[in-house]
Order: sequence, then C-alpha cells, then structure tokens
Amino acid sequence: MSDDTGLETTEPHESDAPRKDPDTGDGRATDEAASGTTFRGEDLVVGYPTAPEPVVDGESVIAAPGEVTALVGPNGSGKSTLLKGLADQIGLDAGRVLVDGDEVRSLGAKELARRVGLLSQENVSPESITVEKLVAHGRYPHRGFFDGLTGADREAMARAIDMAGVDHLREREVGSLSGGQKQLVWIAMVLAQETDVVLLDEPTTFLDLHHQLQVMDIVERLRDESEKTGVVVLHDVEQAARFADYIVALDDGSVYDWGPPREVLTEELLADVFAVDATVSHDPLRVTPRRAIED
Repeated sequence: MSDDTGLETTEPHESDAPRKDPDTGDGRATDEAASGTTFRGEDLVVGYPTAPEPVVDGESVIAAPGEVTALVGPNGSGKSTLLKGLADQIGLDAGRVLVDGDEVRSLGAKELARRVGLLSQENVSPESITVEKLVAHGRYPHRGFFDGLTGADREAMARAIDMAGVDHLREREVGSLSGGQKQLVWIAMVLAQETDVVLLDEPTTFLDLHHQLQVMDIVERLRDESEKTGVVVLHDVEQAARFADYIVALDDGSVYDWGPPREVLTEELLADVFAVDATVSHDPLRVTPRRAIED
C-alpha cells in the first residue's frame, strides 16, 4: 500500500483432497447474519506476469465474519499470493473479491483502504520518522491531501498505539527500533486505518517468541474487542491452532481443506501438505511434529 506521501507498505498442482462448497461451507464461516464484515474471494485466479502458470487457479475462500481465518501451508503453497489477490495488491486474472457484497476492484484506492487494512511482508519508511508520525499515515484514507489531523484522527491513533502496546515508543525514530518493535508499530499504523477487515501477511515471521506472542495477542484482541474480520498468513501451524477460528490449508496453490482447526489439522493433512509425521492431540488442540517425511 502506498499513501500520498510515497510511504510504501507493501508455488502449483491440483490436490485430490476433498473440498468444501465455498457457498455453503458445510455450515461453516458463511453466516451472513454473523457480526462482523463478510469478506470472500470467488473463483480466484492469481499469478505473476513472469510466471507461465497462475499460482492460485480457481480457488474460493471465505473469511468468517468477525473472526480470524489463518492461511497455512508450506513454502510456495500460495498463501501470500492469495492474500495479495484478496487485498487487490495483485491483479486477478479471473474471479472477484467481495467486502460486504461490494466488489473490491470497483472501489477507489481510498475507499478500499477505509474498509480493508493490509500489513505486507515488506514495509518501507524513512528511518528518521517517529513512531507517532508513522502511525499517523494510517489515517490517510480518511483525510484530504492537505488536511491536518483531526481530533477523530488522533483518537484513532491513540487507540491503535494502545492496542499495539507501543505508547512508550511514540517519540522514538523507527530506525532505532528492534525488528519486533518495528512490526508492532507497523501493525499500529494498519490499526489506525480502523477498517472492518484486517489482512496480515506473515506478521510473526523472523520475530522472537516474545514479539510473536504480542502480535498474536493483538490479533486475538481485534476479534474479541472490535469484531473485526481477520485474515492472517502463518507459517506456524501451532499458532494457527491456538489463535485462529478457521484455517484454510493450501497445498501447491490449491485449497486442500478449510474449517475449524480441530477439523482441519489432522495427522493426514500434516503428512500430505507439510510432509511432516506428527501427532495431533485434543483438549487442548496440540500438534507435535516428529520427523520430516522424505520424498
């Protein structure tokens, strides 16, 4: 995502596994009456101009309204590509993305940014910018180019900074922060947009355990306190099991399975999708990897 100041925030085979009907979902994640914003992709074909074949070819996904949906899968499975397609960061070759029934590509850039927030894997800002000023960029969809910050803007920023737990960093320059601190600040900027849908692309990758848990706690609070619809790309299956309400498991660009973690995270799936021999126990749900399965 790029605002008016130039700040930038910015894998396939057909699985034979059974799939749920995206229009009924066997009763999962599709209740239009549920609180929260409905966000879905239908028959999505997503790829890159330099690739001969699409990464994601004809898949449909539904983000449960007011809940957290995790996209999981091994490297190259198409998780981030799918998220970028949902966020209109990559043009779709076919299909459509809907937010509360409105097609995303019909929305202007600012209107989309008022409704869908995205934390990319790669985020760039001047090293000398302060945390508070970076978070203020999250308010750009709500302001004109020459407009100053309003009282409503500052209140939104305060809420975002508080939820991200970075108030003590408010006056610090971003370049002086650790990797984990920077990630929390970028999340605060996305939260300041105050969108109903929040998309996070691998928000815990390369973070130490402390900051990983901080990030996932924020995701949990977003759902519990504000009923936002969240979609998060995760490498850690155990994090997905613990924090997500629904899981979409991707295998080589295809949706292998989706639904509540207890139903999706099976020993068979871990072997087929992740090539890992693991045990899955319940109450609480726990995944214990034992060994890699060799090709």
